[in-house]
Amino acid sequence: MLRWMFAIAGAGALAWGAWLAWDFAGRHDAIQAAFWFVGGPVVHDGLVAPVVGIGGLVLARVVPVAWRVPVAVGAVLSGVLALLSIPLLWHPFGVSTNPGLHDANYVLGLSIALGTVWLGVVIGGVVRQKTDAARGRARG
Repeated sequence: MLRWMFAIAGAGALAWGAWLAWDFAGRHDAIQAAFWFVGGPVVHDGLVAPVVGIGGLVLARVVPVAWRVPVAVGAVLSGVLALLSIPLLWHPFGVSTNPGLHDANYVLGLSIALGTVWLGVVIGGVVRQKTDAARGRARG
């Protein structure tokens, strides 16, 4: 019974999304809508996913075991921060105007955020390395 309730809710969400996509294509240029709905998955599957996968494999082979988790977390957070900052770095007013919001230095803000993330990576890596070394001394 619960599975059917989830299926009905999912079908409703899918129908609502299809309605919104149809409305978007009707209010805007249909070619723009096609680029949006087709271009995004193509760019993701053809460019972003392979780069992330290869990067993950390289990190798994190059980074020492104690540093793998902190570096992976730092890489994911850096990617998310970069993705969220693209509209404002690429085009200063790429989003709707909000008074007081657009008078910031976005490059500096992104740099500070990335610096904070990677400082956390270094701290996490050092802590994990010391913890692993202490465990090794305790066992041996």
